[in-house]
Amino acid sequence: MNRRTLLGLIVAASSLLPFIPLLPTPAAAQNVDVKAVLHDPDTPESGNPKGDVTIVAFTDYNCPYCKTSAPDLKRIVAEDGKVRLIYKDWPILTPASVYGAQLALAAKYQGRYEAVHDALMGIPGKQIPEARMLEAVKASGVDMTRLDADLKAHADDIAALLKRNMDQADALGMQGTPTYLIGPFRTSTLDYDGFRQALAEARRRQAAGQGISE
Repeated sequence: MNRRTLLGLIVAASSLLPFIPLLPTPAAAQNVDVKAVLHDPDTPESGNPKGDVTIVAFTDYNCPYCKTSAPDLKRIVAEDGKVRLIYKDWPILTPASVYGAQLALAAKYQGRYEAVHDALMGIPGKQIPEARMLEAVKASGVDMTRLDADLKAHADDIAALLKRNMDQADALGMQGTPTYLIGPFRTSTLDYDGFRQALAEARRRQAAGQGISE
């Protein structure tokens, strides 16, 4: 698979039925630069930087399905030990979603992206207003003085990153959040067993020479 084609296969999974088998369908995205998606130096990451499988998570802080999957995604990354996780903030649902993404990305500059990400994902429900998001961020223990300063100092960089994420999602033909790229597959809401199954299949494909060339 060449560098300019990100997805050779797409896995479709129901957001309501996370236990259904992963079903390969024809690729929906062509001519997407793998390096741009997988190696953006400004994009927050966690897990094992040398992991054998990469998960790219496109999420929105007002997406209830993202919040459903978030604890299981965090768990599988921690327990597996060989997964590299890339966070793609994709705030498409409400104006407050953009605000939440800005807060999380600003926290990255003090090494607290994951703390803010987890705090925002931990707010139950949808249509969460900015004030409630800010309350959760303050409770996460982040340095708010530093956060405010970084929001201003890095406003252009944060806006540019969000635009790159949006452009990549559009180029890949994504329809909504959450969207997870797991090796050569694309899927939506998964539970722990769904993530485990997707990782196993991604590794099987890689062993067969059907993975993604980064």
